[in-house]
Amino acid sequence: MKATYSPTSTAKERFNNPLSEFSEFEFTPLNRVVAGPGALDRLGILAKELGAKRVLLVTDPGLEKAGHPQKAQAVLEKENLQVFVFDGVEENPQEHHVELGVEKARAAGIDTLVALGGGSSMDCAKGINFLLTNGGKMADYRGIGLAKKPMLPSLGIPTTAGTGSEAQSFALITDSITHLKMACGDKKAAFRICILDPELTVSQPAKVTAATGIDAMAHAIESHVTLKRNPLSQAFSHRAWQLLVSHFPKVLENPGSITAREGMQTGAHFAGHAIENSMLGICHSCANPLTAHYGIPHGVAIGILLPWVIRYNQETVGNLYQDLALEAGMKDSAMSGGEFLAQTMEQFQRASGLPGNLNECKVAPGILNVLAEEASQQWTAQFNPRPADQKDLLKIYQAAMGR
Repeated sequence: MKATYSPTSTAKERFNNPLSEFSEFEFTPLNRVVAGPGALDRLGILAKELGAKRVLLVTDPGLEKAGHPQKAQAVLEKENLQVFVFDGVEENPQEHHVELGVEKARAAGIDTLVALGGGSSMDCAKGINFLLTNGGKMADYRGIGLAKKPMLPSLGIPTTAGTGSEAQSFALITDSITHLKMACGDKKAAFRICILDPELTVSQPAKVTAATGIDAMAHAIESHVTLKRNPLSQAFSHRAWQLLVSHFPKVLENPGSITAREGMQTGAHFAGHAIENSMLGICHSCANPLTAHYGIPHGVAIGILLPWVIRYNQETVGNLYQDLALEAGMKDSAMSGGEFLAQTMEQFQRASGLPGNLNECKVAPGILNVLAEEASQQWTAQFNPRPADQKDLLKIYQAAMGR
């Protein structure tokens, strides 16, 4: 079952006036947030508050060098909790990664999950929770609220400042056949507690810091203008943008700055809350096929596409872009807010040393039609403020190829 979004006639009228105040929306706080340098030290106590005795620690092998999984395990064991580590997570996890985690969890008889890492670890842990408690396959939960049984308590600990997955109730699991990301959402899958410890993000390589930071900024920009936007989601996206656009240059210049890392992590988390309440748009729809076919890191693909998506949406939500552009320092009234944002993101991409166009990523022009077709089927496309069909998405890919 695929969830679709159809605005009411009243909602459609409001969307034609982006400056209007929206009165129809729902908000349910998902979880408790524990934030601050060194917050990881509280993991064991917090897990015990949830009744934990046997914990599955879901992480990826790339973090072992930084020592984060070892520290998390030690903190848990200090509180006499039994810990079972599943580090079979890979980037953009597929269903077989989830199933391997379920096997480990079931054999260990776990009662709590802890996700430590980037968005992939978060998504995989949520997926494990779905299948361990409700059975079936991930495709059975594609949509919203399709899990019928309770789920296990879980805690999310991001080691990047990017996805904001710890603030969301969706598990994004890639279909290995279609390359589509299945959005499996259920409030029961949300982490009961999030631990935001900026010290954990210092170990990120420079390119990862840049790519995840650009992804977080894209979350703030896209969630600010989607068809599902509302006053509360925009409060999160606006504050997220303020934090991210001010701290991104600082974290590039001084990667060891805890202040800059904290600003980025908090901004990414707020952007995650915005996504939970307003979803995303065609930038993410177009990025996913690039990762599936070429292995282009998600944040890199997002950074290349976002300026062109902003330019495409400018005629529909230019006034909303204007608000964000002013926060980013726009003073030249001769330039539209959308163009200023597009150029700002292009400058960030260049300053980060990341590829500036798809040509640099060796994307073949002959595959663009296939990419556009797959992008049009991605779930987030339906929330874009300006309707976009396959031909429109093809033009965005063509523009992003560069000269």
